[in-house]
Amino acid sequence: MELRYRRASSRELDLIMEEAEKYGKLTHELFGVVEGRFRDVYAINENVWNTIESMKIKPYAFGTFVGTIKVDVEKFYPNIEFFYFVNVERNYAVLKPRSAFMFTTGKGVFREGVREYRWKGSRKLVILDENGIVLGLGLIQRNFIKNITDVGEFLRRHKS
Repeated sequence: MELRYRRASSRELDLIMEEAEKYGKLTHELFGVVEGRFRDVYAINENVWNTIESMKIKPYAFGTFVGTIKVDVEKFYPNIEFFYFVNVERNYAVLKPRSAFMFTTGKGVFREGVREYRWKGSRKLVILDENGIVLGLGLIQRNFIKNITDVGEFLRRHKS
């Protein structure tokens, strides 16, 4: 299967903006897509785009990978890095230091470990530490935040 790269279409930008609006305001404008089995989305800038267009060999990735658009459901699934391009104002939780560490090891968080949160309309939350660093994504369940994904996941992956 040959990979194709291109700028994100207006429909794809709408999907990206819809996801960002659940949490705040999107602060980035230019996204590129690498199309294969999925549509991988990358945050890029004009300099990167101009360099890519002048290359003889076409890339399979460029910029900062921010998520995937699944073709069959027409939905954008963001990864953790996506939220560095969003001014997060809602649907977030700020964790206390010990809870933040536990979250990055794949654990969930009880209500007592949350310093501050703003939650409305989505069960999914952006999880931040006290310095505003994005730690991952969680799912709110009564007095508990279940870990969906976090920055430590890559290190915990089993090697085959």
